[in-house]
Amino acid sequence: MSKRQNISMMAMVALLLGTAWAQDSSAPPPQNGQNNTQNNAQDNTQDNTQPPTSTPPSPAYGQPNAVPISENPPISGLDQPALGPHAAPLSYLQPGATISESADSNVADTLGGGSVRSVSRALGTLALRRLWSNYDLALDYAGGVGYYNAPGIGFKALQEFDVDQKISWKRGQLSLRDDFSYLPEGNFTSAYGSLNPQQTAQSGLTQSLFGGSLFGSLGQVPRLMNLAAADISESLSPKSALTVAAGYGVVHFYGSDPELQGVPFLGSSQTSVQGGYDRVLTPHDQVALIYGYEGFRFSPTGTAFHTNVIQLAYGHRISGRMDFLVAAGPQIVQLSVCGFQLGVYFCNADTRLGVAGRAQLRYRFPKASLELTYLRTTTNGSGFFAGAQTDLARAQVNRPLNRVWTGFADLGYSRNSRLEPNPFGGVNANTYTYGFAGLGVHRMLGRNFNAFASYQFNELSFDQSFCASIAAGGSCSRISQRHIGTIGLDWTPRPVRID
Repeated sequence: MSKRQNISMMAMVALLLGTAWAQDSSAPPPQNGQNNTQNNAQDNTQDNTQPPTSTPPSPAYGQPNAVPISENPPISGLDQPALGPHAAPLSYLQPGATISESADSNVADTLGGGSVRSVSRALGTLALRRLWSNYDLALDYAGGVGYYNAPGIGFKALQEFDVDQKISWKRGQLSLRDDFSYLPEGNFTSAYGSLNPQQTAQSGLTQSLFGGSLFGSLGQVPRLMNLAAADISESLSPKSALTVAAGYGVVHFYGSDPELQGVPFLGSSQTSVQGGYDRVLTPHDQVALIYGYEGFRFSPTGTAFHTNVIQLAYGHRISGRMDFLVAAGPQIVQLSVCGFQLGVYFCNADTRLGVAGRAQLRYRFPKASLELTYLRTTTNGSGFFAGAQTDLARAQVNRPLNRVWTGFADLGYSRNSRLEPNPFGGVNANTYTYGFAGLGVHRMLGRNFNAFASYQFNELSFDQSFCASIAAGGSCSRISQRHIGTIGLDWTPRPVRID
C-alpha cells in the first residue's frame, strides 16, 4: 500500500474516533451485565460458537421509551438478526492479534501448480463499539503483513476496515456503512489466519446484492476493494415497513503477476440501488417485494452494462435460533455486444431475461451453528470477465468439541459465466469455476489465548475455451490447485469498557 493510502486511512480512523468521543450524550452504564463486556466483542480471527452468558436485550442508553433491539429486521434490508442470546448493550474497545505459519503447495497461485513454500502472517485487530441515546457506532480494523517465501512475492500488506454507523428514531433507522480491504488475493475465501472480509465484515454488506466480493482468485496481485452504502428502514405500521438502500463499490488491481504470463485483470465500479416493501404475516414470518438496480463499468476497457431485478422474498425467523430467507424473480440484463466485422468496429444493444435469486439458512443448535447460502446474480467477473452470471453455494459449520476444543468447517463453490460473448480484456475464456474446502480446530490456552490448526484446498478452473488460442501441440494449463496447512495463535484480551 502506498504512503498516501496509509496516510488517508489513518486520517479516516482518527476522524471517526474523534467524532465518537466528541459526542456529549453518552449515558451511564447499566447496573446489570457488568461482567458481560467480553460477550459483545466480535473476535475477527477466531470462532464464536460458545454461547455467551448475558442479560435480556434492553433499550440503548438514554432512551427511556426506546423500542428494544429489533429481533426481526425487514428481510428487504441489509441487516440480519443475531443468532444466540443478546448481551447487554455496552460501549467497549477491544484489541487482538494473530500470528500464523502456513505451508502452501502453490504459493504463487499459478495455473499448473508450483512448489511448496511457507507463508508467515502477523495481524492486529481493534474493535470499537460506542453507544449513545440514538446512535450506535461500530468500527472494526484488522491489518498486518504476510511474508510469502517465494521469488517475486515477499512481503504483502493485509488491510481491512469496516464502519457501521446507525442512527435510530421511534419508527426507523438510518445506517451508513463502509467495507474497505487491501489484499493480495480474492476475498471469497482465504487460508485461516489471514484476512477474509467475507467472514469478518459485520456491516451486512457482504450478504447483500451490492457486490464487494471476488468469487475467484489467481496470482498474488494487490487489489483494493471498497463498498460504501446507506440504507433506511421505516415502519409504516406494526406489520409493514419500507426499506431503501444505495451503494457504490470499486475494485482496483495494482499491476499484474509475472507468473501468470501476462493475464490481465479488469478493475470495476458498481452502483447499486435497492428498495423493498415488507409485510409481517406472523411473529415468525415475513414477505417482501424487492426491486434492485445495478450498473457496472470496467477499466481500462470502458465497457458497461446494467441490470434490473424484481424479487419476491419470504423469511422465517425464530429469535436467537433460526433465520431462513428465500428470494427469486426476473432479472433483465442490458449490455452492448461489440466487435469487429470486415475491419469495422461495431456495438449492438443486447437485452437478456433471466432469473436471479438467493437462499440462506442460519441455524443455531444447542452446541453448534450452521449457515447455508445460495446466490444467483450478476457480478463484476472477479477481474477475469467484464461481468459474469454467478451461481454460488457455501456451507459453514462451527461446533465445540469439548470444554477447550472447537471445530469448524467451510465449503464453497462458484460458477461464473461471461456475459459478453467476446473478451474485452480480462481472461479469454467463457466460464470459470472456483471451489474450496477447509476445516480446522481451536484450542483454548487460557482466558486470552487460543491455538489453532487448519487445512484448506482451493481450485480454480477455466473451461476449454481458455486454451483455444494455444497453437496445436502447445501446452496449456487452465487449472490452479492449492493445499494449505496452517498453525497459529490468537490473542484476544478482555474488552475495555468505555463509559
